[in-house]
Amino acid sequence: MSRFWSATTRALQPYVPGEQPKLPNLVKLNTNENPYGPSPKVCEAITREIGDSLRLYPDPNGERLKSAIAACFGDIEPRNVFVGNGSDEVLAHVFLGLLKHEQPILFPDISYSFYPVYCGLYDIEFVTVPLDAAFAIQVDDYRRPNGGIIFPNPNAPTGRLLPLGEIARLLDANPDSVVVIDEAYIDFGGESAVTLVQRYPNLLVVQTLSKSRSLAGLRVGFAVGHPDLIDALERIKNSFNSYPLDRLALAGAAAAIEDREWFERTRQAVIRSRTTLVVELQAMGFEVLPSAANFVFARHPQHDAEKSALALRQKGIIVRHFKAARIDQFLRITVGTDEQCEKLVAALKEITAA
Repeated sequence: MSRFWSATTRALQPYVPGEQPKLPNLVKLNTNENPYGPSPKVCEAITREIGDSLRLYPDPNGERLKSAIAACFGDIEPRNVFVGNGSDEVLAHVFLGLLKHEQPILFPDISYSFYPVYCGLYDIEFVTVPLDAAFAIQVDDYRRPNGGIIFPNPNAPTGRLLPLGEIARLLDANPDSVVVIDEAYIDFGGESAVTLVQRYPNLLVVQTLSKSRSLAGLRVGFAVGHPDLIDALERIKNSFNSYPLDRLALAGAAAAIEDREWFERTRQAVIRSRTTLVVELQAMGFEVLPSAANFVFARHPQHDAEKSALALRQKGIIVRHFKAARIDQFLRITVGTDEQCEKLVAALKEITAA
């Protein structure tokens, strides 16, 4: 049937999502899902929404959710907020609505692998900027003509954090370009760039509820920025799908944002487990990059990463291995529960001792 494909379809190299195997008793540490469930208030809110109202369309503007997000950050208004069906959809609208210009956009050579996919989908030129030898972003490397800048912070899959002061310096150096900070993992060790939004009209911050709010299955993301940037995203959204979030997602997402106690408890649990896991990995001889995310990026000087990943799979544990240049000897390991991390460490001890 490929003879019916458009030229765009033929040229696409689609994003490959993390594996979702259906295996019993699996220790699943490959897709950075939160090991702890969502707030009980989320389930209560969704349950209350189930009923006759499902015959009606949801709020196309997601006003309650926008208000909850604005209140969470404190110094922004609902008009600074855009909501969508997962941060991937939000990012898709960002690429088309804010990053499609004559100059190429810039992002790191090691980064979220969906970025070049969006560029292919929307015919956007891009240039990758190499991370330094320690896999860190160097702001001065982005002092060049561009049609926009985007990167995750903490970066993925490295987990390294760019401090807020460096982001401000990047914005100062690029006043005529939109700078997009993709903060999928920010709650596990960094300070959100949302605090800079009022100072920089060219800054857009994108977040997801999939990680720190344990809602990967609900598909909710949002962006925060100057109203002019938000209006651009609304124009794209309303030319694509006016109702991106259903009633259940809107209710559950608002409840998740509002339950600060559950959010703090679970994210701190992940942070504590990450600290312990890093110590255990380093004791086995692994080099572990500094991580501010809910995963670690590690390599062992004497053991091939792909072989180690396969050996872990045989023990019922799956982690993520990338075959890309510069990082093909690293494993990206999601921080699970303490019990899951203990099983991982025990397995790696057997593998590295062989």
